[in-house]
Amino acid sequence: MAAKSTSEWEGDVPIGASTLSGEGAITGSSTFKFRFEGELGPNPEQLIAAAHATCFSTALSNLLTQAGRESHSVQTQATVTLGPVGGAPTITKIALVTVGQVPGLDELAFVDHVLAARARCRVSRALGGVPEITLEAFLVP
Repeated sequence: MAAKSTSEWEGDVPIGASTLSGEGAITGSSTFKFRFEGELGPNPEQLIAAAHATCFSTALSNLLTQAGRESHSVQTQATVTLGPVGGAPTITKIALVTVGQVPGLDELAFVDHVLAARARCRVSRALGGVPEITLEAFLVP
């Protein structure tokens, strides 16, 4: 399976913009201000965060289903942090926070599933070069 997306940047970096599109319904645009000056708008780091959160929730949900826990809910938030490394903006940290609602499952079993999902999530594996990836997991009634 292969996934494709396309991005095109037009103009000088501080004032230009990019447009992106992917197979399906993925479309958007981004500017320098969205990425580096705190203006609200989509940027590549948000796309990485969305991909990571989606992949992790899917991996965990799949493991729970395989374990016979078909009635469940999993929500994951990913926060991608940029920082300078060698003078270049670099993804220095990704913080994952996942919340699961799994009737009848105890905390220890949930943590086991979360750790297994971390190993199975293909986006987590692809981002293995990020210096720090943290994971918090909470089981709610």
